[in-house]
Amino acid sequence: MEYHDSEKAKEVASRVEAFMDEVVIPREREALRTGEPVTEDELEEFWEMAKTRDLFAPQVPEEYGGQGLDFSDMLPSFEQVGRSLLGALSIRANAPQEGNMHTLEMVGTEEQKEEWLRPLVQGEISSGFSMTEPMGGGGSDPKMLQTTAVRDGDEWVINGHKWWTSDGLDADFLLVMARTDMDAHPYEGTSIILVPTDTPGVEIVRNVPHLGGHDITERTGGHAEIKYKNVRVPVENTVGEEGEGFRVAQMRLGGGRLTHCMRYSGMAERSLDIAKAYLEEREAFGSDLSEKQSLRHRIAEAETKLHMARTGVRHAARELDQSDARIEVAMSKVYTARVTNEIIDLALQVCGGNGIGKDLPIAHFYEHVRAFRIVDGADEVHLRSIARDAFEDVDPAEVDTALRFDEECRADVLDD
Repeated sequence: MEYHDSEKAKEVASRVEAFMDEVVIPREREALRTGEPVTEDELEEFWEMAKTRDLFAPQVPEEYGGQGLDFSDMLPSFEQVGRSLLGALSIRANAPQEGNMHTLEMVGTEEQKEEWLRPLVQGEISSGFSMTEPMGGGGSDPKMLQTTAVRDGDEWVINGHKWWTSDGLDADFLLVMARTDMDAHPYEGTSIILVPTDTPGVEIVRNVPHLGGHDITERTGGHAEIKYKNVRVPVENTVGEEGEGFRVAQMRLGGGRLTHCMRYSGMAERSLDIAKAYLEEREAFGSDLSEKQSLRHRIAEAETKLHMARTGVRHAARELDQSDARIEVAMSKVYTARVTNEIIDLALQVCGGNGIGKDLPIAHFYEHVRAFRIVDGADEVHLRSIARDAFEDVDPAEVDTALRFDEECRADVLDD
């Protein structure tokens, strides 16, 4: 399909695709076949190769060691890396690092960028985004945030309990969402604060066991449960303006949701490619499975839905360049999450025993993709926003007119 991406976007995505096919996917296949995880040294080798091919950190400005692609231009490359379990990590475009880089680049001070962003881009350090809280705290309703940061002179004193902090086990620093003004509405009294993990009072409790938690690398970043007990950091560690935490988080998450959509679209595309190849080779009941009309129709529907998802994401990305595109992003996130879940489930089903086996990546994809309907905002949260927008401009007069017209039509029918 032609999506009218810019020439630069297509050229970079073509080189990313070649890197995936020539280097990354072969190593992924070996790891799946042998059970030997990809080592830290190997990941650093991937990064060096990506740098020599001008593919490293495509979303980051060149001054910090990235390729400087704008948001729309980087999306096709994110789709290509999504085709491999190792893809995003291999070019330093993986979550949550990608989103934290974007946050610091958008609103960080020059000192924060030099001390934290530059080494983060290069892979010298790691980070986590610490927002979600256990039962009773902030989650799908972020206004329920319980973590607090109280000023004491020129320091914040942070207390709270978080979990699902991605890469929190390995992080050198955390971006922590905390209430900094309890008298203000949470949307106006919450800040993001940079907390080094070696700060006294930061307690990494555990890695939360989860679906899709088995990786094929030595990395153990996990999804950490973390307690903050009288954690003191300088007020200058505030990322963005004080009280602007939700605004900054929304800027981070809007683009992050679309990059997730593209990564999972790539995952669905590769699953479909594997499924089609299997159907072409597998014979049953007197003919190739690819000749069974019911399966052909299901593949056709999957191709159609994946095309619509990709088109919607690109439209949302164009709108995001001009506005917050909140509804367009929400629609893309819900639809793409559902479609990619459906397609990978179909690919697993048609591959039968080979689908549930882990010689192929589909079973791994299947475990990973289910979480996409929850992370970065559950389906229900986005549907709530879409519905609110849909009903916002309803004119009662139009309803009255429509009802009267309907009654007149019924009366005419009865008269006839």
